[in-house]
Amino acid sequence: MANLSSPLQQIKTWDMELCVLCNRQSRSFTVRNLFRLASRLGDGVFWYVLMITFLLQDGYDALPAVLHMLAAGGTGTLLYKLIKGKTLRPRPFNVYPAIQCVGKTLDQFSFPSGHTLHATVFCIVALSYYPGLFWLLVPFSAMVALSRPILGLHYPSDVLAGAALGALIAWVSFQFI
Repeated sequence: MANLSSPLQQIKTWDMELCVLCNRQSRSFTVRNLFRLASRLGDGVFWYVLMITFLLQDGYDALPAVLHMLAAGGTGTLLYKLIKGKTLRPRPFNVYPAIQCVGKTLDQFSFPSGHTLHATVFCIVALSYYPGLFWLLVPFSAMVALSRPILGLHYPSDVLAGAALGALIAWVSFQFI
């Protein structure tokens, strides 16, 4: 077991060190506020406005995309709440004094990143219907994901897990359409 312990400890150390490095970027007023905005829009505002825009622009033709996004997003919410409730990983700012929380939390646990999960799932699903929005959705989703460790709310591993789960949910959702 000692052989496994050392690599896992090294990963944990890298995760914390990368989180500290990301969080240092928030000392810049401009960076902090840019990523606070991305995080706030990633709470759902951006995605709901996008779905409403689809409906206003394309009417009933947008329903498959919007319903698909809602179903995949709802699945993501259920899954990430279940995982958070089981893992109970504290947020990095609660564990490491070097990490400052400069954003708002929706709950007290960090694993996985729900913002990143939803940004990934919504981005993938929306792009399957509206590929011309790549220029907007991919950078915005990346900003949401980056906002999490920069604001001190998540470890990079939380973000990677959220992105992986979001991609998995999107992939599975395509198996049912």
